[in-house]
Amino acid sequence: MAPVSPVMVRPGPWQRLRRELFASRVDGLISIGLIGGLVAVGLGLAKWVLVQAQWTVISANSTLFAVGRYPLEQQWRLWLLTTLLALATGLSWGLLRALPRSGASARAWPRNDRWAVAILVVLALWRPMALQLALPIQLRWWAITGLLLLARWAAGRWGAAIPASARRWMPLIWPLLYLLGMVLISGGLGLVRVAPSDWGGLLLTLLMATFSILLCFPLGVLLALGRRSNLPLLRWGSVLYIEFVRGAPLITLLFLGQNILGFLLPGGLAPDRVWRAAWVLTFFAAAYVAEAVRSGLAAIPAGQLEAARSLGLPMPQALIHVVLPQALRVALPATVGQFISLLQDTTLLSLIGLLDLLGTARTVMANPAYLGRNAEVYLVLAVLFWCCCAALGLGSRALETRLNPTAPSNVTPSR
Repeated sequence: MAPVSPVMVRPGPWQRLRRELFASRVDGLISIGLIGGLVAVGLGLAKWVLVQAQWTVISANSTLFAVGRYPLEQQWRLWLLTTLLALATGLSWGLLRALPRSGASARAWPRNDRWAVAILVVLALWRPMALQLALPIQLRWWAITGLLLLARWAAGRWGAAIPASARRWMPLIWPLLYLLGMVLISGGLGLVRVAPSDWGGLLLTLLMATFSILLCFPLGVLLALGRRSNLPLLRWGSVLYIEFVRGAPLITLLFLGQNILGFLLPGGLAPDRVWRAAWVLTFFAAAYVAEAVRSGLAAIPAGQLEAARSLGLPMPQALIHVVLPQALRVALPATVGQFISLLQDTTLLSLIGLLDLLGTARTVMANPAYLGRNAEVYLVLAVLFWCCCAALGLGSRALETRLNPTAPSNVTPSR
């Protein structure tokens, strides 16, 4: 008689809850105390948010928090850019579901996607009303949300029918959209120029963070390769740069960038104060990214490079096609952690006179009409920064899943 395999009985939710929280009497007492404390804090916070807090300071200054002193007659550019970003996001989202990684099964609407759609709909319906925005602005938010979801549905349904030759060029949408966004924001190509001094709020924070993230990554990779180079001048130059930048506080470098560049460069060549700060953030983050990438390079066995060279690949191609893909996959969590820290470090821009999100908040709180409303402002700032950092974290984990060669073939990246 053939042996009968044992039947695996999966415990239910109540059994798992009892095993994890109430396994013993001491565990039960600790769990009850912690749950009671969390419930008390949650109820107190909910009471303050719904009853005691005065959100007029946010609704009356929502435009200032969003774009700072950007000219009102030119804000149509920002609405156009937001619409294009929503369209690109929906298309990319749908294509990722229609064209999963090799070995994974395609699913039209996984559970995480349904949750994301529900959250987007709730935010689109609740946010304009909560801020007491005018009806035309509410309609714009609803139209943008509808366009994003429509693009997601269309790309998920018909994305697989797009020829492979055309799909290879689709990732270029994002760099081209970024360049177009910079033109729309700053002016050019027939548009009225808007000085960087008029940028502010969340717009300035996201611009500084994205600019620094996009440039610090390739610079950090080059520094990591330079630190491991056999050329003494290149190696010690990279080491000196990395150790100097990592040993200096960011606020010190920001003040140096604001003051010294004005003296070192002629008046016509010195960049605007906003771009000086952006370059300082870029060079500062590149040093930390270089160390993260170096840890990934150190984790790759030397035999990988030797095998690539033995196959006839020159050193640049061996690094690009064999070593760096593996090293960057190892260094991805630390690198994204540095990107999140860089986003949070943009709050230091308010100390050098730039009206980023925190600087705008300080300006609003200095208004005599809103004295004592600090808690409401800081809570909104915390939620905005958490949303941005959580988006980076979720994107990082999704990318890790898609790049993981040992992931099970029957698990979709979204799960």
